[in-house]
Amino acid sequence: MKANRRSFLGTAGIATAVFAASSLQAEAAPPEDKQPLGNLTKHELPSLPYAYNALEPQIDAMTMEIHYSKHHKAYVDGLNKAETELAKARASGDFSMIQHWSKQAAFHGGGHFLHSLFWRIMAPAGKGGGGEPSGKLADKIKEDFGSFDAFKKQFSAAAGAVEGSGWGLLHYRASDKRLIIGQAENQHKLSSWGVMPIMGIDVWEHAYYLKYQNKRADYIAAWWNVVNWGEVGKNLEGMMK
Repeated sequence: MKANRRSFLGTAGIATAVFAASSLQAEAAPPEDKQPLGNLTKHELPSLPYAYNALEPQIDAMTMEIHYSKHHKAYVDGLNKAETELAKARASGDFSMIQHWSKQAAFHGGGHFLHSLFWRIMAPAGKGGGGEPSGKLADKIKEDFGSFDAFKKQFSAAAGAVEGSGWGLLHYRASDKRLIIGQAENQHKLSSWGVMPIMGIDVWEHAYYLKYQNKRADYIAAWWNVVNWGEVGKNLEGMMK
């Protein structure tokens, strides 16, 4: 037989009831600070779908290598740590740390998600990258923005106007089946409910400073030449199902 320990709070205070059985097989309940954490996801750095120099001259090889192997990896590592520490804080009842690790999980989780999207929606110029969208994506852009040129101008303006570090994003909003241009400060602030990004440009300085210095607008203009519209279109169609 196993021994079970149960604690309950009564109006007069705390009483503990212990049900004992064989002293040789008695097992104590784990202390509160060592409660099981449950299943945790082991987040991993996704494979880059091209070589570091594949997006040149729009994005240089050194920027790509540092951006992917250092910055994105730091977000993956930070997310794994944050989720582990958050689970520990919740299991132990350390509510003072829950808010801290929740913020860390949002920051690093946003970085991991958006960078994973960012790599996928780019391709070498002339080899999947650049040009204009086609099919359902082209139709939806025309429907929601009037024309591709109008969309491009609005998206570039939104990305260029991000204060400090952040992202320019194209969302799909399922509630009214519309494409919405948005921004994210850092990678989680200014987030909108009910939308899902299908395309995004990283406008943190680490994404462009080695080549473009403080000329964010030049970086954004060059970036259109490596946008993989086929992949963006797949993202949209996946949302519309």
